[in-house]
Amino acid sequence: MDELRSRILSGQLAPGSALRQEALADELGVSRIPLREAMRLLSSEGLVDVYPHKGAYVSMLSKDEVREFFDLRLRLEPWLFHEAAMRTSIAELDRAERLVHKMDDVGAAQWGALNWELHELLYSAAERPAAMSIVRALHEKSERYFRFQVVNAPIRQQAHEEHLALIALCRHRQADKAQTALEQHIADAAEQILAIVGRLLDEAPTERAA
Repeated sequence: MDELRSRILSGQLAPGSALRQEALADELGVSRIPLREAMRLLSSEGLVDVYPHKGAYVSMLSKDEVREFFDLRLRLEPWLFHEAAMRTSIAELDRAERLVHKMDDVGAAQWGALNWELHELLYSAAERPAAMSIVRALHEKSERYFRFQVVNAPIRQQAHEEHLALIALCRHRQADKAQTALEQHIADAAEQILAIVGRLLDEAPTERAA
C-alpha cells in the first residue's frame, strides 16, 4: 500500500487514472487480495475512488475545493489564534514546540495529522468550540492536499520555521502580529497547494469513470 500511496501522492499515478488491479498486482509482485485491501484503505484516505462494476481510480483533485477550504480557514483561524494568543499556557506552548520537531521526522501520511494537532493546540485557549469544530472539519477535508504538498514541495523547513515563529509570538503575547503571521502562513500554503494541484491536473487523463 505504501508504494501505491507514494505513486499517487507524487503524481506518478495522475488524478483520474484507472487502477487496474491485475496489472498492479503483477507489477508490485503481490496477490490481488492485499491489493484490494490497499484500495479500500486508500479510499478511506480520500486518495482512491472505487466504483462498483467499474473499478478503482485515483481520486480527482479540485482547485475550486482548495480555494474554498483555504478561504474559510483564512476567515476563522487567524481570529481563533488572536483570541488564544494571550491565553495559551507556557506548558501548552512547550508542547507545541515538541510537536513542531516531531513533524520533521514523520512521513506524509502522518504530517497532516500532526499539523492539525499543532494548530488545534494553538487555537484551543480561545475556547470557541463551534468555530473549532468547523476548522477541524476543514483540516480533515484538506488532509490529502497537505500530503500532496509534503511530497511535492520542500515545505518542511519552511513550515518548521513558521510554526516556531507563531509559537514565539504567543510566548511574547503579541496577538496582532500572531494573527498577521498566521494569515500569511495559510495564504502561502494555499498558493503552494494550488500550484501542485494545477500541475497534477494538467497531467491527468481526460477520461475517467462517471
